Amino acid sequence: MEKISIDTENIQLDQFLKWAGVIASGGEVKPMLADGLIRRNGEKETARRRQLHPGDIIEIEGMGSWQVVRDDK
Repeated sequence: MEKISIDTENIQLDQFLKWAGVIASGGEVKPMLADGLIRRNGEKETARRRQLHPGDIIEIEGMGSWQVVRDDK
């Protein structure tokens, strides 16, 4: 699992996946959600603008998993 650091309190799912370099654009998330490929903390995710918080784990079937961590500068 790769840890991806954010410098805000939360981040939207589509923005997080772009920040992590998993997708090139936010539009790529919609079909992945429709196909049930994305899980947040083990539960199937349905909202591309879901607010993620430090500690959340995102898994994409066949691609990997990423954990949101807070960058405490």
